Amino acid sequence: MKKIGFLSFGHWNPEPGSPLRSAGETLTQSIELAVAAEELGVDGAYFRVHHFARQLASPFPLLAAVGARTSRIEIGTGVIDMRYENPLYMIEDAGAADLISGGRLQLGISRGSPEQVIDGWRYFGYQPGEDEDASEMARRHAEIFLSHLDGKGFAQPNPSPMFPNPPGLLRLEPHSEGLRDRIWWGSASNATAVWAGKMGMNLQSSTLKVDESGEPFHVQQTKQILAFRAAWKEAGHTRTPRVSVSRSIFALTNDMDRAYFGRGGKESDQIGHIDNFRGIFGRGYADEPDRLVEQLKKDTAIAEADTLLLTVPNMLGVDYNAHVLESILTHVAPALGWR
Repeated sequence: MKKIGFLSFGHWNPEPGSPLRSAGETLTQSIELAVAAEELGVDGAYFRVHHFARQLASPFPLLAAVGARTSRIEIGTGVIDMRYENPLYMIEDAGAADLISGGRLQLGISRGSPEQVIDGWRYFGYQPGEDEDASEMARRHAEIFLSHLDGKGFAQPNPSPMFPNPPGLLRLEPHSEGLRDRIWWGSASNATAVWAGKMGMNLQSSTLKVDESGEPFHVQQTKQILAFRAAWKEAGHTRTPRVSVSRSIFALTNDMDRAYFGRGGKESDQIGHIDNFRGIFGRGYADEPDRLVEQLKKDTAIAEADTLLLTVPNMLGVDYNAHVLESILTHVAPALGWR
């Protein structure tokens, strides 16, 4: 069995003719897609976070709304850029969203992706420390976030508070028990995957990775997953970690599918330079279901992961995206043993 979720970037465009012309429409349709996905039997609704962009940004109001409208589906992010985050305030937001959903939050965090503006985190009031770069600042914020998720008190109480305090040091509220085990690190390199394993976070690996060997993307990603699991075991963590990979996969089952995705062009990995490193971008999949199944059998990273996140074209609307998800569940997942 493999958990299957969707990952939405939440694009919108105010130009005439755009199917989604406002942030409000995107947020509303994101909630409706999560509801529709739950009804189809999809396991997870995940949302990307991009600042200064016409995409989804502040995740916790959306996650809380999805949690209130659904009852079973996991809800999460892929990923929150920790360069921009106040770790303690984020604990309060995450705790509230998790409690509203009944403990279904799967929170993906990371250093984040290339930005729309130069050093956007500076506008949020954050600055790397001495001899620290922005990536190290993101990991520092993540470590602070993780260190207080267990609910242990750390703050000295006021001897004359407005309201009575419980005894001892105070923790952040609301506290959601078990959330610490449902934090994921979005990793683009083997080294950060190893760090995530040592820190006791689950692993999210996307369709972009540092090209560390020149091998095909799925081979490099498989090695990354294995390095993560080895680090997890060496660190002595007792629970079983989770691993997700994301892919663009479209089963061509009708004329609309073929019109949108049947033209090809993404059948191989792509190499490019991004944020001063050589990156490898994983291929997309779009084909008739039987051929699609045969292609996916060769993707060793999908086989290695316990969770697959399907990137969806959110601007094509709730009904079409629900169709995309249903096609994978119906025509592809059973043949691969995912269902």
